[in-house]
Amino acid sequence: MIIDKSMLKVFRHRSLRWMIALSFIICHLSLSPVRAQIGTWRNYLSYAEPQQIQAASNDLFVLASGSLYLYNKQDQSIYTYDKTNGMSDVDITHIKWCPQAKRLVVVYSDSNIDLVEVNGNVTNVNDLFIKAITGDKTINNVIVHEQYAFLACGFGVVKLDVKKAEISESYQLGTSITDIVFQDNSIYAKSNDGTIWKASLSANLIDPANWTKTNITSSFVEDLTDYNKYIEEVKTLQPGGPKYNYFFNMKVHNGKLYTVGGGFYQFANFQRPGIIQIWNGGEWITYPEDIKPAFANDYLDVTSIAIDPLNENHIVVASCSGLYEFLNGVYKNNYTAGNVEYFESAASNGSPQYVRTNGVIYDKKGNLYCLNSGSKTGIIKWGVDGQWSGFMDNALIDKPEHSMRVMKGSIIDSRGLMWFVNAHTDNPVAFCYDIDNNTIVKYDNFSNEDNTPLENNWATCVCEDKSGNIWIGTDKGPVYLNPERIADKTLGVIQHKVPRNDGTDYADYLLAGIEINCMTVDEAGRKWFGTNGNGVYLISNDNNTQEQHFTTENSKLLSNVIESISINNDTGEVFFGTEKGLCSYISDATTANTEMTKDNVWAYPNPVQPDYTGPITIVGLTFNADIKILSSNGAVVAEGRSNGGSFTWNGCDKSGQRVASGVYMVATATKDGNKGTVCKIAIVR
Repeated sequence: MIIDKSMLKVFRHRSLRWMIALSFIICHLSLSPVRAQIGTWRNYLSYAEPQQIQAASNDLFVLASGSLYLYNKQDQSIYTYDKTNGMSDVDITHIKWCPQAKRLVVVYSDSNIDLVEVNGNVTNVNDLFIKAITGDKTINNVIVHEQYAFLACGFGVVKLDVKKAEISESYQLGTSITDIVFQDNSIYAKSNDGTIWKASLSANLIDPANWTKTNITSSFVEDLTDYNKYIEEVKTLQPGGPKYNYFFNMKVHNGKLYTVGGGFYQFANFQRPGIIQIWNGGEWITYPEDIKPAFANDYLDVTSIAIDPLNENHIVVASCSGLYEFLNGVYKNNYTAGNVEYFESAASNGSPQYVRTNGVIYDKKGNLYCLNSGSKTGIIKWGVDGQWSGFMDNALIDKPEHSMRVMKGSIIDSRGLMWFVNAHTDNPVAFCYDIDNNTIVKYDNFSNEDNTPLENNWATCVCEDKSGNIWIGTDKGPVYLNPERIADKTLGVIQHKVPRNDGTDYADYLLAGIEINCMTVDEAGRKWFGTNGNGVYLISNDNNTQEQHFTTENSKLLSNVIESISINNDTGEVFFGTEKGLCSYISDATTANTEMTKDNVWAYPNPVQPDYTGPITIVGLTFNADIKILSSNGAVVAEGRSNGGSFTWNGCDKSGQRVASGVYMVATATKDGNKGTVCKIAIVR
């Protein structure tokens, strides 16, 4: 790499001249575009449906769509809570304000508990969540009495000291308690079978003998005072977020995130309304859901989405009642059995109400392709000329004359080939459809590199990496086809063997035994695998290194069950559609530029303030560019290669020490050694 030293301004001393020059550069650099920092998380939770309201003087805590926000009645400000700003969990079921402790008791569906203060402080009380208890730990209700919150649980009652943020006692009553009331110095607990248990507050409540059944009917009436008083006002608020927390399938197109929220696994349809939600970077756009299908009762379970390459405002979605077409957000048509001859019902009685479509996708020319499971026409084409046609092949047949039952996950690779899988235990296979020649190849020989058959139960998803390999997710881990195996299907689909590098010749198969739900490849060639219960794995370009493993325990991930993944390669934001909602992670890989100039290569944050300890990111680079960070005297303090179009620097020199205040030069070169450009980073300690 050649460094043009004429491009470097040398600042050697902390003189007045140096400080003036540094100040000028800082002012100039502060005009650089603003981006989210590498490694940061975002939550995109719904706050659309108010469920509970608790008043705390001039503030209203609102539980909406399983999430929490705070509304100040005086200044009309809204503050939303999630895992990125202090909350410990997701999917809230109950909130209750404790006036004596001045804390809000927040209960989650998994029995975790947070105590939230108006100033934003959050204290986690996870004793019940982590404790192994025989019986159901579900918290059915919360009743505040003095400084305590009494939790009606599946096994009895738990007494929580809200001031001390600790569980004081638990009362094992051997039955599920649904409600609690205090009256005449006694506590009454109602079980799910209607039995009422009574105990004196002066007695030892831990002893079950002090609880007796009673025929006295106490007033178990939910306190809706705050809800009834403020609900109309709350309905006018706009805390932001999507309408639903369902993100079964997603894709990024031209910087926008297109999502659908229906879907199915195996035979179980979710029975969710027809959900299409689009995030344009500033607001959520929700498509109409009150649609009357052509031949079905309800518009339900949207499984996949396709954006027309000739008009991004024209989209088509697949569902369990055929295809639905939208233009400029307005519903146009439902194409299904009954009005298009190639579609066929997957129901045993042939009812047109159940037409299982999935894997809808456009090619570059604007032709639409759709999978129709359980029909006599497995692949349906809607040509750019408006004409419909169908394709069927023996390779697609499952039952006599009918296609595979759970075909899904279509992609079109760099060769123009269409890939998809059959996610069914009876026939877990992958398919390659040659669109131009109208031929199909079935890959059903799954094995590892030792040629031992892989007894997987289903295939779930498919994607292409930067080397042209086709990856297939299964319930036993990821497998792949290299170009040689694509050309010769008899070679089969294989697992990748990862060397242990521990001085032995031993190796392990990549993510063996881990159920893969979804996957995608970033601009650095790394694979992101979303799993069914094990969170998200990030695997290096060469498949041998696990760079990240995100779970709910070690990150801000909302759930360890991942339904979909999509990446905005321009920003590096990786979106995770989980069973509990949408979140994202800012990765260090972005789209590579074709060339590097002074106008498209820049660093952030810039200037680097004294209290900042995170990564410094350089963007606008070419693929696998050579990067050198230079001090004012030309010494190389750090160097490396870009991930796609990005490079991150930890602000330290080669010995791991934080560099001193000054202006540092980022010198770049292409992977073949041609000189790139130089940008500056101002660091203030």
